Amino acid sequence: MRTLLVTGPGGSGHPAVAAATALRAARDGRRTLLLTPDRETAAALADAAVPGPGDGPAARPTVRLLDPAAHFRTEFLDLQRRCAPALDLFGAAPLAAEELTELPGAPAFALLAALAGLARAEDAPELLVVDLPPLPDAVALLALPAQLRRYLRRLLPAERQAARALRPVLGKLAGVPLPAAWLYETAARRDADLAAAEELLAAPDTSVRLVAEPGPDAVRALRTARTGLALHQLALDTAVAVKLLPTASPDPWLAALAAGQQAALKDVAGVLDGTPPHELAHPGAADDPATLPAPPPDPAPAAPAEEWTVEDHRAGDGVLVWRIPLPGAAKTDLGLVRRGGELVLTVGPFRRIVPLPAVLRRCTVAGAGLADGVLRLRFTPDPAAWPRER
Repeated sequence: MRTLLVTGPGGSGHPAVAAATALRAARDGRRTLLLTPDRETAAALADAAVPGPGDGPAARPTVRLLDPAAHFRTEFLDLQRRCAPALDLFGAAPLAAEELTELPGAPAFALLAALAGLARAEDAPELLVVDLPPLPDAVALLALPAQLRRYLRRLLPAERQAARALRPVLGKLAGVPLPAAWLYETAARRDADLAAAEELLAAPDTSVRLVAEPGPDAVRALRTARTGLALHQLALDTAVAVKLLPTASPDPWLAALAAGQQAALKDVAGVLDGTPPHELAHPGAADDPATLPAPPPDPAPAAPAEEWTVEDHRAGDGVLVWRIPLPGAAKTDLGLVRRGGELVLTVGPFRRIVPLPAVLRRCTVAGAGLADGVLRLRFTPDPAAWPRER
């Protein structure tokens, strides 16, 4: 399944571009699913005229509207049911479904649950187009599965379940109740869901399409997003520049705005490794997916995520170098903290905690350098960690 994640700065119209992309793919004969939280976009796509080849079901994409409120109510009521004995002990009054209002963060969890379900689906579409939140929330959401899985592993280690049969005995010896079996079972199910979503996002045929109206603010937002996507090793698809003004306008004011957009387009291409974005004209066709000529999804990501590699220089200066591509990163935005076998890497507003490669876990960080969009961490190896020469 090819997955295309669409996002952009607020006000760029990326939901309409996501819908138009799904519509374009369906017209080309691909079985397409659009996943969106935007009711207006879903309604516009449902009402769009589709003069596709054959005018069959494949000519119109399937639209799945995310309902964070319903997902939150279902999850909360299930948790309340499982905790009923403890709630009764404290005299708590259970909440009814009609009383519940979704909390901040509910849309992100609803989207992850939907992605996990699609990753396991036997009738998955050929193309999945996902309408993400605006930047930089979208980058934070894409990093969420790995972060939550790490929290679960730390708070409820899987190896603790081996002592499930001894839990009553241990509880009496310790004098305090130990976590119930359902807690570990729930954690295991959640971990499996997060793993499925994480696998889908990290798949080689998953990429992110950035949408922006060319201008100084958009260039800064895209540069920051480019770094965040690289930090989480997410691939890029064709970028889309929207609301472009005609360059041959007789109006001096419009001509000056158009010239500024053309200059910003060059900066956008620079942010995207020299690849020019697909251009969509102004005005407001972005509100009608049926008339928006969005580019078709590429068969593969336009810029695959670069691997983080360890360069072996033992034969030279006795130093190992971990090469981490971070395009657009600035030295002033960089933060590094070593915590045992993990590295806490902070770049601007983004943070990622990554396990060190096995070859570096018994090494000492000797220095760091950032140049040409590449972070190079120098490690001094422990001689005892290397196999003896035969």
